[in-house]
Amino acid sequence: MPLFGKSQKSPQDVVKSLKEALLAVSKGSTGEKKADKATEDISKNLAHIKGILYGVGDQEPQTELVAQLSQEMYNHNMLLLLIMNLAKVDFEGRKDVVQIFNNMLRRQIGSRAPTVEHICCKQDILSELMKGYENQEVALNCGQMLRECCRSEELAKILLSSSQFYKFFDYVEVSTFDIASDAFSTFKELLTKHKMLSSEFLEANYDRIFDNYQSLLNSENYVTRRQALKLLGELLLDRHNFTTMTKYISNPDNLKLMMNMLREKSRNIQFEAFHVFKVFVANPNKPKPILDILLRNKEKLVDFLTKFHTERSDDEQFNDEKAYLIKQIKELKSVDES
Repeated sequence: MPLFGKSQKSPQDVVKSLKEALLAVSKGSTGEKKADKATEDISKNLAHIKGILYGVGDQEPQTELVAQLSQEMYNHNMLLLLIMNLAKVDFEGRKDVVQIFNNMLRRQIGSRAPTVEHICCKQDILSELMKGYENQEVALNCGQMLRECCRSEELAKILLSSSQFYKFFDYVEVSTFDIASDAFSTFKELLTKHKMLSSEFLEANYDRIFDNYQSLLNSENYVTRRQALKLLGELLLDRHNFTTMTKYISNPDNLKLMMNMLREKSRNIQFEAFHVFKVFVANPNKPKPILDILLRNKEKLVDFLTKFHTERSDDEQFNDEKAYLIKQIKELKSVDES
């Protein structure tokens, strides 16, 4: 039984029709009627493609049709064309594009992921998705597709290796809250999803990354600062990032910043700063500049930490860590004394 009744179109016909409609809207067809017709055709064909990929009603997707459709999409570079024209697709159509893209990305044949292979050869797809954060209309759609790409280590590696990665430091600071939060989710996913890949990336690009990261920690936007501080704590405490952590906690400027953040007005920022500060104190091999700062502030730190977040009496782990830090600071000795 045909998937769409008597009027079923073949995957080849659907892709051809969608491509023609997309090219029509991208060129800006003359006349309102033609433009409306092209927009309508895009919506219909996207719904048709979604039906082939996901099935309709109780009908399961047909493997052969899915394979034919996918191959046609690759042959005509449709994923790139859809993303480049996403802003010209209506609201529901954009949601369909996301579902189509993510479904195709997850598709596997044995151990192969054909769409991942396709995107590895057509890296403009990733580039266009990144640029999507610069357009309010499609930013959240592109974010969903980017995070699906992050699940693939091969695609995550391309994204991290791209100079465009550093644009995330701007995207997470945009004035539109939803877009900034979405960009931060993608940024975090890239830095935490594939542990070894992220570890190598952080080590190889330490100076450039943390020069940029400093701007997030000093941001005037409270949400950005809190998210950046929380993520920094997670990165430093991940055992895969030992080399990066060692380098970060050897820099006295980083320690001074965390000590200042412990005294912030926001108690949430104080709390996240505590989880970074503890790494400096717990380090058994403190460089002299770090040790000197801690020794100079020894009494003040003990007094400060004793009174720090005392209302968290039920948080056993926090209180154990705080007691440990106070003990460590009390027992600090200069290099000469030791």
